[in-house]
Amino acid sequence: MTDRTPEPGNGYALALSPQELARYQIMAAQAREDEAAEWAAAGVVPGARVADVGCGPAAIAVTLAAAVTPAGTVHAVDRDPAALALGRQVVAGAETGNVVLSEGSAEASGLPAGSYDTVMMRHVLAHNGGREQAIVDHLATLAKPGGWVYLLDIEASAIRLVGDPPAVAALVELDDRYRSFHAAKGNDLSVGLRLAGLLRAAGLTSVHQRGWYSIIDPPPGLRPPAWAAVPAMTAAGLVDADDVARWEKAFTELDAAVERPTMFVPVFSARAQRPAR
Repeated sequence: MTDRTPEPGNGYALALSPQELARYQIMAAQAREDEAAEWAAAGVVPGARVADVGCGPAAIAVTLAAAVTPAGTVHAVDRDPAALALGRQVVAGAETGNVVLSEGSAEASGLPAGSYDTVMMRHVLAHNGGREQAIVDHLATLAKPGGWVYLLDIEASAIRLVGDPPAVAALVELDDRYRSFHAAKGNDLSVGLRLAGLLRAAGLTSVHQRGWYSIIDPPPGLRPPAWAAVPAMTAAGLVDADDVARWEKAFTELDAAVERPTMFVPVFSARAQRPAR
């Protein structure tokens, strides 16, 4: 689900943790519910061969594996060895035998060209500003003739956190800081709006795009992506100890609140097909 590219000024900023893994797994379960029809239309069906590029800790990979059983396979790729190590634990815990993990980047996955029924990338392009087209161009080479590329990303400027507790205001501030952090790095947190254009520019056809709000009632203990980026934002000089203490206090208050806040996240997917020979 992520390409963890540790490059100066343009790396993946979300530190892995048990909280982050829990968030990935919640997202994977919701993705299967929200996107089942889109996945099937993009070739994620029993027997399919699927590439998951920028897989992070493999939460989506094991979900895809269940969708392509019994004869299908999922080849999941990430650049970060730590993400792959955690992904192997997730795959082992899921007791699935049809997921293969390997190291590779979003632009140079190391996967064989023209080999996959579906090539999927999720929540990666927003973290790779300036490289989006090169990444999608590479994904297009991995699909077999007639195969599909499936992209998913967000439009972060329209995310809303709604709730009565005063702590919500502090977390809105955290989210604003997170968007400023990405803007300074040249990342486009609204890249979900550009997915169809990226696919067309890669020479793919039969483009179909869809958008919806993912409505999340975060359980106590769950933390948003902005919280996982606090170490990177601190290193960049955008966050200090007082900020962290204020946000920690807000999370503690929310975890204890009887009335939970609701998060509304605008999500966009687009699929397109490699022309058949």
